[in-house]
Amino acid sequence: MKQVFLLLSVFGLATELVQAQTKSLKNSPPLAEAAPETVGMSSERLNRLDGVLQNAIAQSSVPGVSALIVRNGKIVYYKAFGMADNTANRSLKRDDIFRIASMSKAITSTAVMMLWEEGKFQLDDPISKYIPEFKNQTVLKNFKFQDSTYTTEPVKSEITIRHLLTHTSGLGYGVIDADERFKAMYHKAGIVDLFTTEPVKIGDNIKKLAKLPLHHHPGEKYVYSEGLDVLGYFIELMSGMPFDEFLRKRFVEPLGMGDTYFYLPDAKASRLVAIQKPQNGQWV
Repeated sequence: MKQVFLLLSVFGLATELVQAQTKSLKNSPPLAEAAPETVGMSSERLNRLDGVLQNAIAQSSVPGVSALIVRNGKIVYYKAFGMADNTANRSLKRDDIFRIASMSKAITSTAVMMLWEEGKFQLDDPISKYIPEFKNQTVLKNFKFQDSTYTTEPVKSEITIRHLLTHTSGLGYGVIDADERFKAMYHKAGIVDLFTTEPVKIGDNIKKLAKLPLHHHPGEKYVYSEGLDVLGYFIELMSGMPFDEFLRKRFVEPLGMGDTYFYLPDAKASRLVAIQKPQNGQWV
């Protein structure tokens, strides 16, 4: 339970949920920039960060980086370095928009706990209670790379919502899985993970995922997984809303997250940081 309350406190969420959040947001003054010394910090020490961040860019660790430090409601450091798009020769600006990728897992987890607070489910409920395709799951025993065939054994216990929240369900992560067997299985099954522009419905993807064997028996160990993807679909079932709409109405808008989207408006497309990869010592 301590972990749950820590998660909620990080995002400033109280048990009064949306109504209280909205009221709090309206009563909160906007963040303003101020001299670090006014809140007990050192300008000289903070400015050392410039060299650290610029050095990371010079060593090609990252193509660009932005940093924001706030203390006591005052912005004391807010800078951007490097490139938003090397191919287009576009420098990174402070208000550019990044794809947050797996940082959305923290938001998804918080959304799950909001529904839990409303009494819609128990954390130790089996996910098959809500998504029947997760019934009768198996654990991988042997795998043949020649033809992608495999053998399995029945799970000792079912996957619970708690397992999905804590990456202990046994599910894998397809294209970034550390186990090549699971990369091959997920690819063959057509599981969509990471980024895609394909018109894939989350429910269809999760139902295919449910048919595949697990890394290990649920609850046995930690393996970074697509468990939060499953919970995205679970949120749809519990709320009766599309996942993106639920987050917008219950999370993004109440917290005033004006630049957070699943689908970026055309008017803000020029601020989107490009996906870049290192190639021959350069970011492209």
